[in-house]
Amino acid sequence: MNMKDLVEKLNEAAKAYYQEDRELMSNQEYDALYDELVALEEKTGTILANSPTQKVGYTVLSNLVKVRHESPILSLDKTKETAKLASFLGDKEGILSWKLDGLTIVLKYNNGLLEQAITRGNGEIGEDVTHNAKVFSNLPVSIPFKGELVLRGEGVIPYSEFYRINDELGEDEQYKNPRNLCSGTVRQLNSEIAAKRNVKFFAFTLVSAEGEEISDSKAKNMDWLASLGFDVVEHVMVTAENVAEEVENFRNRIEDNDIASDGLVMTFDSISYSQSLGRTAKFPKDSIAFKWADEMAETTLREIEWNTSRTGLMNPVAIFDPVELEGSTVSRASVHNVSILKELKLSIGDKIKVYKANMIIPQIAENLTGEVSTAEIPANCFVCGGETEVRKLRDGEALYCTNPNCSAQRIQALSHFVSRDAMNMEGLSEETLKKFLEKGFVANYPDIFRLENHKDTITEMEGFGEKSYQKLIASIEKAKDVELPNFIYALGINHVGLRNAKLLCSNFDFDLEKIKQATEEELVQVEGFGEIIAHSIAHYFRQEEHLTLLDDALQYLRIRKTEQAETGDGTMQGLTFVVTGDLNHFANRKELQALIEQRGGKVTGSVTKKTNFLINNDIHSASSKNKKAAELGIPILSEEDFMEKFMKE
Repeated sequence: MNMKDLVEKLNEAAKAYYQEDRELMSNQEYDALYDELVALEEKTGTILANSPTQKVGYTVLSNLVKVRHESPILSLDKTKETAKLASFLGDKEGILSWKLDGLTIVLKYNNGLLEQAITRGNGEIGEDVTHNAKVFSNLPVSIPFKGELVLRGEGVIPYSEFYRINDELGEDEQYKNPRNLCSGTVRQLNSEIAAKRNVKFFAFTLVSAEGEEISDSKAKNMDWLASLGFDVVEHVMVTAENVAEEVENFRNRIEDNDIASDGLVMTFDSISYSQSLGRTAKFPKDSIAFKWADEMAETTLREIEWNTSRTGLMNPVAIFDPVELEGSTVSRASVHNVSILKELKLSIGDKIKVYKANMIIPQIAENLTGEVSTAEIPANCFVCGGETEVRKLRDGEALYCTNPNCSAQRIQALSHFVSRDAMNMEGLSEETLKKFLEKGFVANYPDIFRLENHKDTITEMEGFGEKSYQKLIASIEKAKDVELPNFIYALGINHVGLRNAKLLCSNFDFDLEKIKQATEEELVQVEGFGEIIAHSIAHYFRQEEHLTLLDDALQYLRIRKTEQAETGDGTMQGLTFVVTGDLNHFANRKELQALIEQRGGKVTGSVTKKTNFLINNDIHSASSKNKKAAELGIPILSEEDFMEKFMKE
């Protein structure tokens, strides 16, 4: 198994075990793979940033330092015609690759270690983002080549990560596309944020390698970079005869590609030939960008629809006469916010051009007839009639419904409350909640616990009967036994996903009263929280309406205290343990971990300077964890040693 596969498999197993309470492999298998990875790292001299053998120390900067590039990074000339690509190549061989839609970064290594990472910036001056590059999920922080190495590549965030991250952000903080998210992430001052967002780096150019005889072939140089541990951008060799065919091969895989791409890049393979061409004032003469010829369609705007979310944000959606684009029928496109609506000068009846951005997401390209926008910004919410207001956000102006009792907001909020990671109540779909809301059974989340008061009416409703009613009530009853983090998440506090809810609870002893009374100053001290999250939580628990609903709901709930707060035993307070190998007295590592956490300790996956004890029944084994513990002078305890030291009556 190669190094990248080992890192991925080990990290997946660790995530499943420590975050999802499930096991993908035995302790022995994990340790064997871990040792195999250590051996590979020692043999090759390459260590990936997300390797489980590394303990990342996060960095927080006060500002990003501006750095002038040693040689300017020019933009590329563009074409949308494959015939021009063939003409461009002539009788030469070229390289065709994805044009990744992210952030161009220049990396410098010295003595095998990452020394500097600079963004493209304006091509002349970029920003130093070394602190963030060191936590890119696939970037080597150590390589076997010891001379000075300079290369260029693209930092990107996959679509799958983009959707996950946006789901965790508040609606007013969400990003429009992966490129914007990547740019905002890489330029963060706190590297912990970048580490959590799974930024990937794909190399596309070797600039220099001190003391190394560089091949005249750019493709061979990319192969050499790959041998050092870098992921290189996917590419193929092309000639004038096959370039059109290869362009189509790339085009046919766009929808299945997890990385955003706004086209292709073609460059001559020969470095000497490329250098002989020189450059214009704006473009290098050895490379050209091929932009997807977006399939455009003209249509007529018929309506602007406004959808109200659980936070009151009202998103404008353009409804137009159906058109065929990239093999599917399209009749709707998000306009994102009020600012874009105004920029496009949209009015009902306008002739507009629509396309699929990156051949995936429907967008309005331009307004062919509008000169002044007459599209109405509604003064009232279409759902509840409440007043609306325009608020300034990071990406422009957005419209909000100001009525906290808006039924659209309530339906979305109630759907969130009963969702799987929240209260996990089965049988309460959005449509069912809407019916209950219309009949007056449910106005706010505590009313869900009183649905049995409406048994006669519910059992006579379409789609319901005695059996489905009993199933619903049983699900609600089961949900009354809830972990505090899940309940906090269910409340729908802006910026508080399940992960942040767990952080909040663990930092306030799983005590709801302490959480309610926490100040912004106390909340901002929680690792991973910033001022925005701290303000959102403190503000929520200062609202009388929220406190009234909370008190109402608590009379029905049995909040399970399975953490430290249950025992109040702090015998392991502040201690960090690593557990490995077979266990005899505990059913599995999860059971032992739960005990340690109940008593104030913490269990991590790798041995570091911060580890206090390694628990391993085979205290004399030659496993990597034992070796690391011995190197750092960390005590290795058997289960009996552990129980004697910490559990003796």
